[in-house]
Amino acid sequence: MKPIDISIVVPLYNEEAVFNQLIERLTHVIDLAKFSCEVILINDGSSDNTDQLIEEICIKDERFTGVLLSRNHGHQLAVSAGLANVRAKKGVMIIDGDLQDPPELITEFYALLTNGYDVIYAIRKNRKESFFKKLAYSAYYRLQKKISNFNIPIDSGDFSMLSRRVVDQLNSMPEKSRYLRGMRAWVGFKQIGFEYDRDERQAGKTKYSWSKLFELAFNGIFNFSDFPIQFITRLGFLTILFSLIYFGYNVFRKLVYNDVPKGFTATILAIILFSGVQLISLGLIGEYVLRIYNQVRNRPLFVVDKVIQDGKIKEEIK
Repeated sequence: MKPIDISIVVPLYNEEAVFNQLIERLTHVIDLAKFSCEVILINDGSSDNTDQLIEEICIKDERFTGVLLSRNHGHQLAVSAGLANVRAKKGVMIIDGDLQDPPELITEFYALLTNGYDVIYAIRKNRKESFFKKLAYSAYYRLQKKISNFNIPIDSGDFSMLSRRVVDQLNSMPEKSRYLRGMRAWVGFKQIGFEYDRDERQAGKTKYSWSKLFELAFNGIFNFSDFPIQFITRLGFLTILFSLIYFGYNVFRKLVYNDVPKGFTATILAIILFSGVQLISLGLIGEYVLRIYNQVRNRPLFVVDKVIQDGKIKEEIK
């Protein structure tokens, strides 16, 4: 078998509407490439015909490999399943199946890879989404950069090309609550950003609901920052300081004016304030405890139903 230079990992969830266009563009890209490629299509528990379409193309064209997961595990774990099944010797390109990220950039990414870069991450100059969503993304990336323990590039998603040694490092990292762009930055090595204009989704609807976006954002913050715990400590000191100031004020009123304010409203506000602080603290600690709990159960990151490789079903779990 001819050695494979680059693997293209494509996670898919209910992408029947865009599938044919995706395959057409990917086929055109690997036909023109001056290096050998394979495409890893991951079905993340789709409820439409995405799994059947993957099987058909993988049996028809041996350059395509299908990894069919047993259920919907989520985008980050679907990408991880793809990374675990790549055969490329030089590098891996990660791209979403909605074609917002153009696969045609693979040649330019590969040129940077051959120039010694281990991570080529795409930076979104423009994104064709609602004003509110763009504002939320921009605010989050800048907050993350400010509070993270190390530099995570802003405005960069999972669209990237990784050298083989970076992929091997990511595959060796066992964390369950995965945030791949943070893990990619944490690994280090020589990295460079590549600016591009992000296209609109070509067909279908986005699969990232607000709840999933928040879950991903929390993974980015709690997995790569000490700020939440430090925030609790600072908030605790502030509430103690506030209490001491209020206590001193009451003592002053008693000694100087022999008048202690009744302060029923102030007492109620203080109780509500401190109760809120306690609940926030428990919630932040709970985020860490939940991640510890998920980790110590030591369940596999994902479960594979079947793999179609070289035109044949290689593995099937009943």
